[in-house]
Amino acid sequence: MGPKREIFVGAEIERKFLVPQVPKNLDRYPHAVYLQGYIALGDDGTEVRLRRVGDTYFETVKTGDGLTRGEVEIPLSQRQFEALWDLTEGRRIEKARYRIDSGAVVIELDVYYGELKGLMTAEIEFDSVAASRSFEAPDWLGEEVTNDRRYKNKHLAAHGVPR
Repeated sequence: MGPKREIFVGAEIERKFLVPQVPKNLDRYPHAVYLQGYIALGDDGTEVRLRRVGDTYFETVKTGDGLTRGEVEIPLSQRQFEALWDLTEGRRIEKARYRIDSGAVVIELDVYYGELKGLMTAEIEFDSVAASRSFEAPDWLGEEVTNDRRYKNKHLAAHGVPR
């Protein structure tokens, strides 16, 4: 049996930006490939998501919409993940996530594959709403899309890149 994984319950405070071009020396940053699919998508912002990162598997339930959202993350075994995966058909994304240290924050840059190829977004999580408001984005980040539902991963998985 592998290491014990804990259930995470909390809230996330996050801002999201489009990234118009690949930052220089991207390969020097740590990264992982993410495969995720959505079992359920609610009109109220609720989502039930499966995610695989390497050989780690999770089910996540997110509630709410906008800057602050509720989040419960439950570790799964590979067998549990595979048993549920077919339920995500037609609502999946694959991306590489790069972790870029930027002073007091870590920027998570997502480079999408497949039908979303060419899209890049960056997410920054904060400890407080005040910290999120005082954040000054580096020049390489483009338009902020925190409140644009079309750029939520669940929307991208179900509808593709916004036109």
